Amino acid sequence: MKNERRLLLVSNSTQYGSGYLDHCAGEIRDFLPEETSVLFVPFALFDRDGYADRARERFERLGRGLSSIHRATDPVAAVESADALFVGGGNTFRLLRDLQGLDLVEAVRGRVGEGMPYIGTSAGSNVACPTIRTTNDMPIVEPPSFDGLDLVPFQINPHYVDPDPGSTHQGETREQRIVEYLEENDRPVVGLREGAMLRVEGGRMELMGSTGARLFERGSEPRELSAGDRLGFLLV
Repeated sequence: MKNERRLLLVSNSTQYGSGYLDHCAGEIRDFLPEETSVLFVPFALFDRDGYADRARERFERLGRGLSSIHRATDPVAAVESADALFVGGGNTFRLLRDLQGLDLVEAVRGRVGEGMPYIGTSAGSNVACPTIRTTNDMPIVEPPSFDGLDLVPFQINPHYVDPDPGSTHQGETREQRIVEYLEENDRPVVGLREGAMLRVEGGRMELMGSTGARLFERGSEPRELSAGDRLGFLLV
């Protein structure tokens, strides 16, 4: 991946107490140049028409136009001519199945390498990673492989929830599941709490938002990350 990459990887699309993309609207507006026309990827949800209409209305209020790739006659050509890409949240397995099935992985990877802005929320942030092995979703469909877009060299766990010492729940915590991942894999994992996002500009990356994140690495204790932290070391 070339250093021209520009990514905004958001943990969640809706924050408690606010509307769709409200909590990251300022960051999106700052990230996308004015007059940008955004290509939306709605594959993570079943109702693509409804999802696309919702995204279009929200981006219009941000002063950015939006069209949906599921209405394109040639999805690959649509990616190749897009100003920017927004990949929405939903089920990560369904999203990746359709990206792979429509031969879009290489097209997206190539355009992002050339500097096309990429915005992902939730599942859209998961697929930006080397694999989708740190998603929270059920495998409701089976993609050809778990290999993601590989736009960043680390893993993301969106909607990260800290262990609750007062909980009576006996299942694994999110932290335990990420530790299990690191028993079998050695790529670092950024647990993005809701309200947090990562902005990548070339070889630089900053943690943004209001809630922070946790960094998990094999052989190390989890490390707390705060808004404003520079995390370019994870891009090496």
